[in-house]
Amino acid sequence: MEQMTIAVNPAQQVEAANMEALKRLNEARPVLVDVVPARDVIPGMGERMVLHSGPPLSWQRMCGAQRGAVIGMVLFEGWAQSPAEAVAMVEAGDVALDANHEHQAVGPMAGTISPSMPVWVVEDRAHGTRAFCRVLEQSQQFGAYSDAALAPLRSWRDIRGPALGTALRHSGGVDVAPLLARAIEMGDELHNRPNAATAMLGVEMGRRMLRAGVPAGTAADTLDLFFYNPYTALAASMAAAKAMADSLRDLEYSTVVRVMARNGVEFGIKVAGLGDQWFVAPAPRIDGVYLPGFSAEDANLDMGDSAITETVGWGGSVIAGAPGILSLVGGTPAQAAQWTRENASISLGKSAVYRIPALGLEGAPIGIDIRKVVQSGRTPVIDSAIAHKEPGVGMIGSGIVRAPLACFEQALKAYERRYGASERDR
Repeated sequence: MEQMTIAVNPAQQVEAANMEALKRLNEARPVLVDVVPARDVIPGMGERMVLHSGPPLSWQRMCGAQRGAVIGMVLFEGWAQSPAEAVAMVEAGDVALDANHEHQAVGPMAGTISPSMPVWVVEDRAHGTRAFCRVLEQSQQFGAYSDAALAPLRSWRDIRGPALGTALRHSGGVDVAPLLARAIEMGDELHNRPNAATAMLGVEMGRRMLRAGVPAGTAADTLDLFFYNPYTALAASMAAAKAMADSLRDLEYSTVVRVMARNGVEFGIKVAGLGDQWFVAPAPRIDGVYLPGFSAEDANLDMGDSAITETVGWGGSVIAGAPGILSLVGGTPAQAAQWTRENASISLGKSAVYRIPALGLEGAPIGIDIRKVVQSGRTPVIDSAIAHKEPGVGMIGSGIVRAPLACFEQALKAYERRYGASERDR
């Protein structure tokens, strides 16, 4: 009998791929499994390498804040004894530089990761993807490199990282999806406001450290992180978001954004159906609220891998339910609700896991679609922190930023070249 060939409509292939993307995001099961030195787990991590946030960038093109953070990593590792010596080493090519996203990793702000830096390890047990995020503090990641700025990292390396890693390996890991979902219901947006997530994760890790036999004094010192630094859990949410989003890698025909990242010079995205290709545009300025003594004149352009949270429906996408963040980034509750609605308008679906009480427990918008962005001219709303433009200073404020449209226009043109038919008006 002669076999029949059934023609597949390209539009149906796109629809099927995008429904699969939403399915994977909804089915994701991120589990925090370890805290270990980067050299032990990050693929391709060289012994004299520093990873950074955003698309790949040479030292010559780096902004001041990211240069400062790289200097900090070189000093932290002991490869150099002074900032001038650190700069000379990097300029001579003695330290390799690469983007975190090229190594399954993410980092806040400058995002720098060196071999000894402790990283949080999260795996999506629904899809087998793994991701890594550097630890959180409030100086070196913004470009500061003084001894005071590096002291928290040394404590992480020598005391806190080993204590948390011991607890996680002993207990078998923490299923973070229920914790993060509950945190959103408690007023977090899991980007610039992970306060509830930090408190809950602190309780979780405290009991696990004690059961794993971590000395009480060491456990107490480690738990200080969760009390004094409300951003501590951002590392877990960023690693979870990266593991979830990486399940979309190489999903043929999908128009869903799986990476958004900034390095203070460029803003870049990656798309599920377009492999590892970056689409970049100049990094935007942040509409911010500044610490006393600073202004927009002092600000670095947008920077950091933390926009990975928006790619899975957190951050600016659920800011309507996180009014506490407005004192940091500016705006009103009405504006926050509008920002969430705008992100929903360029997304393909709603989360079945992460819900916003302020919007009647509506699911968080998931699946940012390059077609919807280009057709509407509306780009994702992201809440962000602000670093000083000069190396060595640090954080000077927080605010709201919108991704540049040009990234999405480039991506859609590349999509049309690869898959043939235009999807612009679908």
